[in-house]
Amino acid sequence: MNTSSSDWVSRSLRSVWHPCTQMQHHETVPLIAVSHGRGAWLFDHDGKRYLDAISSWWVNLFGHANPRINAALRAQLDSLEHAMLAGFTHQPVIELSERLSNMTGGVLGHAFYASDGASAVEIALKMSFHSWRNNGLSDKQEFVCLAGSYHGETIGALAVTDVALFKDAYGQLLRPARVVMSPDARGAVDGETAQDVARRAARDVETLFSERAGHIAAIIVEPLVQCATGMAMHDPLYLQLIRELCDRFQVHLIVDEIAVGCGRTGTFFACQQAAIWPDFLCLSKGISGGYLPLSLVLSREEIYQSFYSQDVTRGFLHSHSYTGNPLACRAALATLDIFEQDDVLAANQARAAQLTAALAPLRDDARVSHFRQQGMIWAFDAVETDAARAATFSRRFFSAALEHELLLRPIGKTVYLMPPYILTDDEIELLAERTRAVFDQVMAAR
Repeated sequence: MNTSSSDWVSRSLRSVWHPCTQMQHHETVPLIAVSHGRGAWLFDHDGKRYLDAISSWWVNLFGHANPRINAALRAQLDSLEHAMLAGFTHQPVIELSERLSNMTGGVLGHAFYASDGASAVEIALKMSFHSWRNNGLSDKQEFVCLAGSYHGETIGALAVTDVALFKDAYGQLLRPARVVMSPDARGAVDGETAQDVARRAARDVETLFSERAGHIAAIIVEPLVQCATGMAMHDPLYLQLIRELCDRFQVHLIVDEIAVGCGRTGTFFACQQAAIWPDFLCLSKGISGGYLPLSLVLSREEIYQSFYSQDVTRGFLHSHSYTGNPLACRAALATLDIFEQDDVLAANQARAAQLTAALAPLRDDARVSHFRQQGMIWAFDAVETDAARAATFSRRFFSAALEHELLLRPIGKTVYLMPPYILTDDEIELLAERTRAVFDQVMAAR
């Protein structure tokens, strides 16, 4: 006998503590019990379908149950499911490390692996601090982040996060970071362009570096799009200016490409659009195609050499049990194969143009502000001046979207779309049409 969606939901609410969720809200906000996925769609146990317009928290690049990734994983299962990476190695982790380094022209290499984005950020922060100490600059212990930044919810990553909702409750546990102005183009004043905002934000960094460079280990940046703060987009010029400042003041540059890497912004690595490479590059989410937990940090040769020694205490003594898991690495290799074989970046340009055109009525809607797009990311802000309605906008929009067969999860009053890279023409039109319908419904309800 088949179990209904409502039965699975009841069991989940009794046993599962869901992430980023006030559980009491599920007394009124739907909880969807997913049965299976196919392509861009998720299905519940009652046969209802939902277009996964946010790639299941930005991870699913090539659709659910992708046959090529499935085949790669089945083959890997028959040879090696896992082996510790301390004192051992294996083909998938070697090949993935080599391919990613080659994609940076060899500037970044020596991939260090973990299982999630926050862990990758923790690794980069620790590596930066420890590298400076190994080089005799032990005073460099401070980190800099951007206003509105989000880098994860573990203690180190949360310290360089500037989203009060996640951070305030744990403030006493954290080592405070120094927060500088965001280059968010929405902050333009007096006729400023996005590049003007980038220059103004970079000057704020320059002022801080002039005062504190001897104590600052690194600045961490989400290149081009600060996602969790509401898809705040900035000009690539900012990255160029920050790279120059880091070089001048001897500060490491960490780019967090966990959400914006793997083609999401239009190039495989977001920082490529600024023609710069950082000292540390963090990847996760889409790197495994949305299949298995995997994250990694790529670093420059001089960082690696600062740890290379007979002295154990100079080594980077950090580990995760599932570091470099062969199945996750094989999923990542299959994901990179799809990028190459299908010329995904070029195909995404056409998809992006089509969806942008289909969303044009929202761009021109008086109830919308700051309609914006970067690669395969779209966002707009709802003009909602009533504080009580604004406070519930996200939950109301999410619920209404489900009624229209869409998975959309706004951030505050910011509606965003980050769909997988496989949408058909019909799915693009459906997504745009129903997003407009949901917005009309939510804005009209009183």
